[in-house]
Amino acid sequence: MRTGPARRVLAAGLVSLVAVAGCGVQPSDAIRAGDPPSGGVAPTIAPAMKIILYLVENGRLSAVTRPGRRLSQADTLALLAAGPTATEQADGLTTDVPPEAGPFSVTAGPAGHLAVSLSTPAGELSALAVEQIVCTAAAAAPERPAQITVVGAGQSVGPRNCPELR
Repeated sequence: MRTGPARRVLAAGLVSLVAVAGCGVQPSDAIRAGDPPSGGVAPTIAPAMKIILYLVENGRLSAVTRPGRRLSQADTLALLAAGPTATEQADGLTTDVPPEAGPFSVTAGPAGHLAVSLSTPAGELSALAVEQIVCTAAAAAPERPAQITVVGAGQSVGPRNCPELR
């Protein structure tokens, strides 16, 4: 049995391993870097979420921002049909979208087109109501749609772009 050379190689390897493991960061005294931080810790706050609706002010579209979590386009349009809040009304804001227009559904089409379906005849909406729907749906879209068609009761209006988001 020739175990002598194998033991010598093993012993040399262990000695090398111990020598390498011993080479590391040498102890030192503390290094001064100034005073420690002071004051309170700032709370982690999620970025403010907001909902954008297009209401009517003096016969023109007006973008209104409401606090809240991100809603689906259909739910955002339902807020539009519900009308302005008391504060928004006091500021002179109204809506041309009738409450009976809901519920809404939004369907994505090819090349960034959206179809907004409502419960009332689309052809009976005022031009301002169509613009409100188009701009509110576009603002709520994850990506800006190219054009939006409003569809209801077998009638359609559009496709349209939001003049406010061009």
